Amino acid sequence: MIKNVLKVTVLFSIFAISCSQEENLKSEELIVISNQKDPLTARQINDLINSFNQNGKKFYWKDVDTHTLWSAVLQSKNLVTIGFGKNRDDFDRTKSPDAAKMQNEIISLLKRYEGDQNDKLVFSEDAYLNLIDVVVTKQETLEALRRNKFVRYVEPADYRYFSIENQGNPEDNQMESDSGCGYSTSTISASDVTTISPNAQVPWAFYKHAIPSAWNLSTGAGVTIGVVDTGLSPQQTLMNGSFNTGQSSGRFVQKYGVYVDSIWPWSTSTDGVNDLCGHGTSMASVATAPRNNNGLPMGVAYNANLVSYRASSDVVLNGFHEQRGVQNAFTALGNRTDVKIISMSMGHIFSVGRIEDGVRYANNRGKLIFCAGGTSTSFTNFVGVIFPAWMPETVAVTGIKEASTYQKCDVCHTGAEIDFTIMMERSGTGNKVPVLSYYNNQADYVGGSSVATATTAGIAALVWAKNPTWTKAQVLTKMKQSSQFYPTKNSQFGHGIINALTALQ
Repeated sequence: MIKNVLKVTVLFSIFAISCSQEENLKSEELIVISNQKDPLTARQINDLINSFNQNGKKFYWKDVDTHTLWSAVLQSKNLVTIGFGKNRDDFDRTKSPDAAKMQNEIISLLKRYEGDQNDKLVFSEDAYLNLIDVVVTKQETLEALRRNKFVRYVEPADYRYFSIENQGNPEDNQMESDSGCGYSTSTISASDVTTISPNAQVPWAFYKHAIPSAWNLSTGAGVTIGVVDTGLSPQQTLMNGSFNTGQSSGRFVQKYGVYVDSIWPWSTSTDGVNDLCGHGTSMASVATAPRNNNGLPMGVAYNANLVSYRASSDVVLNGFHEQRGVQNAFTALGNRTDVKIISMSMGHIFSVGRIEDGVRYANNRGKLIFCAGGTSTSFTNFVGVIFPAWMPETVAVTGIKEASTYQKCDVCHTGAEIDFTIMMERSGTGNKVPVLSYYNNQADYVGGSSVATATTAGIAALVWAKNPTWTKAQVLTKMKQSSQFYPTKNSQFGHGIINALTALQ
């Protein structure tokens, strides 16, 4: 009798599961968007994004309706990024035993709605993250994906907000970094540097944070900094073959390229490791340039190792290949046990799921991540801290003027997410921070939250080199304790100005 009851129970359970799966399939197949409306224009979509920013809100694609999302996908060449997992934290494919099963279910869903005739339905799947890039044409498909329990986010993969924003008004509507692309060189004023042995120039801003005094205790030796940016100039020897020169020795510089310069999303050939913008060279210089004997500016952590990633063509992460390049740089640096610090002085004004996954992947592997709070022109008045600096997994930095009171630089963003500030604009002259130029034996001035971020990453390297057994949490806590506003965080400037010497004592 007992056996018969068990058999009936098992059979009933199987029948119930089968019926449930059938009902789920029927409910998916019944998704029909009635009264199909014309898609929004690119201008209408951008205006919606701007309305979020103007009201002090952060923009995520999950917060728009499916019609708006579909409209953006059409503007994105029908390319869609799908992040999947059992929950928000199930993004790491290497730690997700059901990743393949979930991905296959999503692909089956795509085929039911889009048809299985398209051999390019899935054109990319990530090796480290639970995400795939697919082609979607139907609004119903997007709605079904949003309802699927394994889908964490659905986003346009190639929506070029800035390209749209620049149309018709390229000068006024462009978000551009104060230390963005450019190959300029400058004659550095003698009042902006101090020459120390063997013949290196210390930028004026370093003294505002007691960095030269801190060098008596640490120079960053043994710590590796990863810089995610536009690469390194092949013409600046101090960031290449002469990385070990003067009083910098026993360290390495490595260069990688993950940016694909192509209009085709399925292209995979990168354009190399070399900086074709100038920004990456400047940021790497601020953090790690050698204490040279060439009479040129040096970096904060002049004995730290450097791993440079060319992940983007410029500082604004606009479009599929730049966003994917940044994601790939973060996962690659996350997989390196020797990298302790990641610095990125680039960003976007709204969230990008694939970059968020990459940042969280690196963060979960113990990396201390510094991101620029934002530097821009026309967007300064209504955009707060930019993405990914607003993420809790990153440390957000912005720039301020040389003054006894806190005054943000004219093009720097501030807000509640800011953690630290760096002086980067001189009173009187308005000169920024001296750095190595794109060209050999040349220097330049750079500013904004970009140089502030790379400077802070260099200070973190000094602290970690002095305390090699510390975790990133201990390093960050010490930096906070050594800042002006600690323990009460300022609403716009975070913990304020860091004192590097105090952080090492």
